[in-house]
Amino acid sequence: MARKQDSGPNRSLASLKSLRSQIDKLDLNILKLVNERARLATEIGKVKNDSGGEVFAPGREEEIFQNVLQHNKGPLDDATIRAIYREIISGGRAIQQVLKVACLGPEFSYSHLAAVERFGQAVEFSLVGSIPAVFEEVNRGHCNFGVVPLENSTDGRVADTLDMFLRLPQIKIAAEIRLRIHHNLLANCEQAEIRRVYSKGQALGQCRNWLSKNVPHAAIVEVSSTANAARLAQTEPGAAAVASRQAAVRYGLRILSRDIEDYPFNETRFAVIGMQEVPRSGNDKTAVMFKVAHAPGALADALNIFKSSKINLTWIESFPSKAAKPEYVFFADFEGHAEDPKVKKALTALQEESEKLTILGSFPMAPLSND
Repeated sequence: MARKQDSGPNRSLASLKSLRSQIDKLDLNILKLVNERARLATEIGKVKNDSGGEVFAPGREEEIFQNVLQHNKGPLDDATIRAIYREIISGGRAIQQVLKVACLGPEFSYSHLAAVERFGQAVEFSLVGSIPAVFEEVNRGHCNFGVVPLENSTDGRVADTLDMFLRLPQIKIAAEIRLRIHHNLLANCEQAEIRRVYSKGQALGQCRNWLSKNVPHAAIVEVSSTANAARLAQTEPGAAAVASRQAAVRYGLRILSRDIEDYPFNETRFAVIGMQEVPRSGNDKTAVMFKVAHAPGALADALNIFKSSKINLTWIESFPSKAAKPEYVFFADFEGHAEDPKVKKALTALQEESEKLTILGSFPMAPLSND
């Protein structure tokens, strides 16, 4: 009697078993390679320790990201590959030293998400209650680095951050983080039942038109962070929060409406602050703050230095100098590293034109990441 052929379901099960077996073998190979990479990271740490090198090397880390992304042929997208390598790099860095990083908390505030985006999970996070507290944690040596918001594409500068650079000019910018910010309306009640909407002031400002149109009956209440807003929405009847989708998961809230920011390309740029000066990467920015004479044409003369030097300004803000007279300090960043000959020459000229010049740091340009 002829033997019956395997039925369709049996063939499918055999195929599934074979594919899973291949995955199991690949997983063991990946594990072996990741640990071999970690052993090399350990050796690099020993060399750095002997030569006085820094554990956090943002330029080198960005070089690794770009190298793997250039060779990525899919099916995993670049964002997924970057996230995988972020944690591999974070783990390798932690073998050398577990960094302590301060940022505005609680967990899943946008500052915390930005810190995770830059440093990965293999660090010790110090979640503090204000931007000045982040600066103080770094200044007092309690943390290696801090992450603070610098500017938003909708609302502009973050005044608390600029004010702290004035107060603690010895703090340097070691890296930047560009994070696409998507706000969500979170609550455990229906939208018509919302009586209060909590969030950080900047987040509320970035959604002001949406909120006025869709929850006009609700009081808008500013709190210290988007994550605190989510915590309040969890505990108070009739309360909602403007926060991240990660905060919704953490606090068990429903996402009533997604992406409620008024400007679809809403982005916040964060600064990684510390005491470390960062070497050239070949794709850098330099940040400065300077004060010029309170006289006609003084600012124009200072800015003309960048034009004549063919240096591209990427950001400039005026900020009250906190002096008795109504004078201003200017914050700016521009393309190039402070050690580039062209930039060094321009900074010398800017020093001559300024009453005071502080170089806040040079750092690699950052790509845009989604929250």
